[in-house]
Amino acid sequence: MVLVKGGTFLMGSPDTDKDAESDEKPQHSVTLSDFSIGKYEVTQAQWRAVMGKDPEELKFKGCDQCPVESVSWNDVQEFLKILNAKTGKKYRLPTEAEWEYAARGGNQSRGYTYAGSNTLAEVAWNSGNSGSKTHPVGQKKANELGLYDMSGNVAEWCQDKYANYPSTAQTNPTVAGSGSHRVDRGGGWIYRAFVCRVSDRTPDMPGTLGYGIGFRLAL
Repeated sequence: MVLVKGGTFLMGSPDTDKDAESDEKPQHSVTLSDFSIGKYEVTQAQWRAVMGKDPEELKFKGCDQCPVESVSWNDVQEFLKILNAKTGKKYRLPTEAEWEYAARGGNQSRGYTYAGSNTLAEVAWNSGNSGSKTHPVGQKKANELGLYDMSGNVAEWCQDKYANYPSTAQTNPTVAGSGSHRVDRGGGWIYRAFVCRVSDRTPDMPGTLGYGIGFRLAL
């Protein structure tokens, strides 16, 4: 786990960015307290150590250090319940705001398009270089906080429900409204470059089993 010092940042994309998706706007100020986030995505071996078996729909079996995939948001909640019972800790998914702040490099951000670079191939496995598969975590360049694969390899579930952004400043926001979708971030081995941007958002139902979706822990 990597400690991320809190701070204030602009979440989303500015109105001047005509290529950004509408759900990335309005760009708004968010202030976060300190939190910790996984240095790497949760791997197949880590999932198996907690759950006792691989996910039933796991696509890329037999790669212990590859990120686990084909796990729904609901599956992850069960994983967290068991992990916390075993460890006595309070692991969770990052909020969407925490995820974006960490992906951008926190208070060390250099303003990159992707997590750690403006050149996607330096930091990510995506549809252009993955060979149509996941790869062991931590093989690409880390971002400013020393986090790996925040862009690419697998997209990552966040805790929040998917909703339109507010226009006002927020402090430690968590979206828990009436919507049915959750959010995953960062793109992955199957995604085009656009989806791997730090501001891109993907809504999915909590029961979705995507072989391009995994997660990392927060605390």
